[in-house]
Amino acid sequence: MFKEKLEQWKQLLRNDIGIDLGTANVLVYVRGKGVILNEPSVVAVNQKTGQVVAVGGEAKNMLGRTPPHIVAVRPIVNGVISDFEVTEEMIHYLLNKAQTVSNKIFGPRVVVGVPSGITNVETRAVRDATRNAGASEVHIVEEPMAAAIGMHLPIEEPVGNMVIDIGGGTADIVVISLSGVVSAKNICIAGDQLNNDISSYIRSEFKIIIGEKTSETIKIAITSLLPGESPLETQARGRDLITGLPREVVVTDADVRDAVSHSIERLVEAIKEVLEVTPPEILSDIMHRGIHLAGGGALIKGFAEVLSEEVKIPVYIADNPLTCVVRGTGIILEKLDKYRDILIADENDISNKTY
Repeated sequence: MFKEKLEQWKQLLRNDIGIDLGTANVLVYVRGKGVILNEPSVVAVNQKTGQVVAVGGEAKNMLGRTPPHIVAVRPIVNGVISDFEVTEEMIHYLLNKAQTVSNKIFGPRVVVGVPSGITNVETRAVRDATRNAGASEVHIVEEPMAAAIGMHLPIEEPVGNMVIDIGGGTADIVVISLSGVVSAKNICIAGDQLNNDISSYIRSEFKIIIGEKTSETIKIAITSLLPGESPLETQARGRDLITGLPREVVVTDADVRDAVSHSIERLVEAIKEVLEVTPPEILSDIMHRGIHLAGGGALIKGFAEVLSEEVKIPVYIADNPLTCVVRGTGIILEKLDKYRDILIADENDISNKTY
C-alpha cells in the first residue's frame, strides 16, 4: 500500500520531459507545458579548471571569440555523443532549467530522440549521460519515428509512410509501416555539411576565410535551390587568404546553389536508394501519401520542389519542422504504453529491440 502511494506521489511530483538531442540544437518538451527550450548544442569549457562556463545560446555566441583557455565545443557530432562529460553537463543544465524545485524531488522520466541506425554503444552513452544528469527513467526513440508521431502520421497502420528528417549533423531517410522501419538510410549530409560547402566555396572563389557562424548565417539568409524573380544576396566578412587582412564580399543565392549542389545531389541519390529497396505495395502508398520532410533542412527554399521533380512523388513540409521530433517525444510520453514497442530497448535487454 505504501509503495503504491509513493509511486502515485512520484507521478505527481516529477516531470515528464522529451529531448531532441540534435547536433545543432537541443529542444526540450515538458508534459503539460509544451516545447519550452530550444538551445544550441554548444558548451563553453574552461580548460584550466575543467569547468563549464556557458551552455546553449550563451556558449554559441562565444564560438570563434574565446581566449585560448576557453573552448566552445559541440559535444554532439552527427547526432551522437563525442564528449560524454560535456554532454552530461549540457543535459543536466537543460533538465534543471526545465524543472521547478518541487519537481526535482524525484528525477524526471525522459524520452530522448536519437538518429536512426545508432549503435548499441552510442545508445548506452545517451542513456547513461541522461541518467547521470538526474533522470529517473530514460527511454530512447529514433528521431524519424518521433518525427512521424509528431506529424500525426498513422505509423501503427499497415500503410507506408516516408519521413526524411534533415537535421544539423545527419539526414535520416526512413520508410515506416506497422510501427516498424521497412527501409532506412542515415547519411552525414545535413546542415553542418552545407555550412562547410559554403565556407569552402567562398574560400575557393573569393579567397577569404569565413567562420562557422558566418557560413550558417549565409545559408539561412539566401539559400535557394531554385532561382527566384530577383537574386538574393548578403555580405560575407572574413580574412583575406592572401593579405591576411579583413575583407568583405557580396555572396548571392547563385553562389550558394553552386556551393551546395553536390551535397544536395548526394542527398537526393540517398533518398532514391531507399525508394529502390522499398516493397512495391508500400511504394504505392508513398506515391499516394507523399514524402514528409522534417528538421531544419526541410526549410531550405526549393528543396521540396527539387526532390518532388526528381522522384516524381509529392513532397510535403511538416508544420513547424524544427519541433517535429520533440513534439513526437511529448506524444510518446503521454501514451508511453501505446508506443513502448517502438522504443530502443535498454542495453540490459537489447535482444528485445523491435526494429
